[in-house]
Amino acid sequence: MALSMHSSIEGNTARLQLVGEVDGTTAPQMRAEVDKLLNGSPQNLVLRVDELTFMSSAGLRVLIFAKQKQPGLTIYVVKPQAPIIDTLRKTGFYDGVYVTETEPALA
Repeated sequence: MALSMHSSIEGNTARLQLVGEVDGTTAPQMRAEVDKLLNGSPQNLVLRVDELTFMSSAGLRVLIFAKQKQPGLTIYVVKPQAPIIDTLRKTGFYDGVYVTETEPALA
């Protein structure tokens, strides 16, 4: 399945909605979009993933690189499906992000 994305920046918060699957072939698209969002040096990155059905370790590497590029960045993963939560837990990155059921009120 393909990946589609929609992104926006408001104040200190970058938002990225991911729909489909993030795997080895689509992770470069995600990374390019995240890099573009981080150019504005936001404090927060909110990932809407309620319509994301799969994320491989390649997708997680994008998030890890984002944290390395901008160590003070807070990452929120909003409404992940069970397979996404499982991947986050198995890789130990679950504690490196905030997993929420609702989008945080940030500006």
